[in-house]
Order: sequence, then structure tokens, then C-alpha cells
Amino acid sequence: MADESGLETHAQHGNSSATQPGGNGTRAQQTRRDMNLKRTLLFIGIAAASAGIAYAIVRATLARPPVDPTTERIQSLIDEANRLLKQLDDKKSA
Repeated sequence: MADESGLETHAQHGNSSATQPGGNGTRAQQTRRDMNLKRTLLFIGIAAASAGIAYAIVRATLARPPVDPTTERIQSLIDEANRLLKQLDDKKSA
């Protein structure tokens, strides 16, 4: 069965993948499923990496203790006390 142009179609020969069990239609469906799975895994990977990077940035930002003038003053007093104690020890041993 040919049309006027002399070309024959797959449907005319019964070669349609829809009519053949286990034909190219199944392979095309499997390929499409594989591509969808790969695309889904890619998007999940990108989302996981983005979440990890965002988490790391937030942790780094929030991990810094706020600058507290009281803490700095206490540390300077401790340093001064240690210096004075060292001077006393030096005078005792001399």
C-alpha cells in the first residue's frame, strides 16, 4: 500500500512500535524513564548542594561571637594582673 508519492509509512506495513510487543516503543519509554530519572537525580543533587552551601554560610555567619566591650575589658584586666604577678615573681627570685 503506497500513497501517490511512492512513499510507504510504518502504519501501512504494520511496523508501528505501538502494534509490536517489545518493539521500539518499549525501548523509547525506557529511555525516556532513564532520562527523567537522570534529570530528577540531577535536580536533587543541585538542591542538596545548594542547601549545604546555604547551611555552611549561615553557620559561618552565626558562629562569630558578637564583639563585647565587657569581654575585651575583662581580658585586658586579666593580662594586666598576669603581668603584675610576673613582676612580683621576678622581684622574689632576684
